[in-house]
Amino acid sequence: MNREQGLKEIERTRIVAIVRGVKEADISSVADALYRGGVTVMEVTLNTPGALGMIRELQGKFADRMYIGAGTVLDLDDANNAVQAGASFLVTPNMDEEVIRWAKSEEIPIFPGAMTPTEIVKAWKAGATAVKVFPSASLGIAYIKELMGPLDHIPMMAVGGVTEENIKQFLNIGCYGLGIGGSLINLKEIEAGQFDWITNKAARLLAASR
Repeated sequence: MNREQGLKEIERTRIVAIVRGVKEADISSVADALYRGGVTVMEVTLNTPGALGMIRELQGKFADRMYIGAGTVLDLDDANNAVQAGASFLVTPNMDEEVIRWAKSEEIPIFPGAMTPTEIVKAWKAGATAVKVFPSASLGIAYIKELMGPLDHIPMMAVGGVTEENIKQFLNIGCYGLGIGGSLINLKEIEAGQFDWITNKAARLLAASR
């Protein structure tokens, strides 16, 4: 998918699947399971062994129907390596203005992590596509809602703690998107070859969001 198509998929589903700790042998099956469940956007975190190879593989097999990015991008070297491997967008846990400005100059969507109002505004001014409020599981919905009062011009993503039970709440307060990891990419089920579990979970999350 190109940039415009990918961003439309985020706006359509609001969900970015965070793939961390998945084995290379399973990555295509995981992507296929997500796609069958209706989730078309996924990031492979760079602290997953073999992440760059997985991104290449996914782009080779799913580029026409899924938006594939890299997560846990910590610095400019990570960003360069991820894009060279084929990542279409970048997600960071930290707020590095150099990485954000570079991504903007390369026209690569970037979702940097930030916690405080100061970090969020700096990330936005540096060129963030949307700002990832992290760790939202610890900060909670109320915190993000408070941020959106004075900062309602900045699109925000919640990452961490999003479940079937509260996904609608996150969307109702105005979140641009939601990053969902372990509750969707369940390593135990993947290890057991139960990829339909991911498909069903993805479908339930989408249904709950609507």
